[in-house]
Amino acid sequence: MISTVILQAQGGGMLSTLIPMVLIMVVFYFFMIRPQVKKAKDLKKMVAALKKGDKIVTTAGIHGRIADMNETTFLIEVEGGTKIRFDKSAVSLDATNAVAPKTEETKA
Repeated sequence: MISTVILQAQGGGMLSTLIPMVLIMVVFYFFMIRPQVKKAKDLKKMVAALKKGDKIVTTAGIHGRIADMNETTFLIEVEGGTKIRFDKSAVSLDATNAVAPKTEETKA
């Protein structure tokens, strides 16, 4: 009796093997791939909206204000007036997923 059940389970064919694989791929897509694509899209949109005077955080954790920018890089002014040039890809989403808001000091 047990050997008959085992033989039937093994002889289920390609469909019984394919269904779990498809389900694993669907779960993988919705829990791994889709959120990463969304995050990358949000980051790209945020970097495109940056302008001179915005406060940013780099992927290295450096906080600063954009002093100048061109097509591919930012010149970031950090504390003490030091200016450092970073590639636009070095900008990260901070903990709030937004650029630090401008204050009255920043606008002046």
